[in-house]
Amino acid sequence: MADRFRGFLPVVVDVETAGFNPRTDALLEIAAVTLTMDENGYLMIDQSYDANVKPFPGANLERSALEFTGIDPDDPARQAVAEQEALEKIFKPIRKSIKSHDCKRAILVGHNASFDHSFVTNAAERCNIKRNPFHPFSTFDTVSLSGLAYGQTVLARACDLAGIDFDGKQAHSALYDTVKTAELFCTIINQWKDMGGWDMFLATRD
Repeated sequence: MADRFRGFLPVVVDVETAGFNPRTDALLEIAAVTLTMDENGYLMIDQSYDANVKPFPGANLERSALEFTGIDPDDPARQAVAEQEALEKIFKPIRKSIKSHDCKRAILVGHNASFDHSFVTNAAERCNIKRNPFHPFSTFDTVSLSGLAYGQTVLARACDLAGIDFDGKQAHSALYDTVKTAELFCTIINQWKDMGGWDMFLATRD
């Protein structure tokens, strides 16, 4: 794994938020899926983690965003936790996975990855978390990868063309979207391997 991605461990992340501004708008859900590799070099899902998040003090809650996601931040059934607790719940196993794969850092994989990366980064800064496991600016974006592989940039359509079941009724749940994005990322990377692209690269490197 460490050799495949230059020492970085791909970790798929999705967030649900109360707006588009990572500095002012609330983070409401976060989910992460760690990846691993089998003995034949195929990428696969390892573990998943998720948390519902309480809006940080003074956070903005855009009504249109809440209507879109269907999230009620005040619903006690969410069992939401503070940002600090939510991030540590996600970051701790990621750090462990980085170490077990002999990688030096995680790299965030997302569908529109810059959006998820910006919210994770700003939340970590608000919580004064010094050991953010993710690369500070690099990401892998399945929007670009699925556009290349399938000519589609919408997650549901890309999954359909990749042969991945996608239930639109479950979409916009951080955990569901993260798992589907992880399946899509693994499928694209593994297809590239099956087409000989990775072996071709290794041959030129040798």
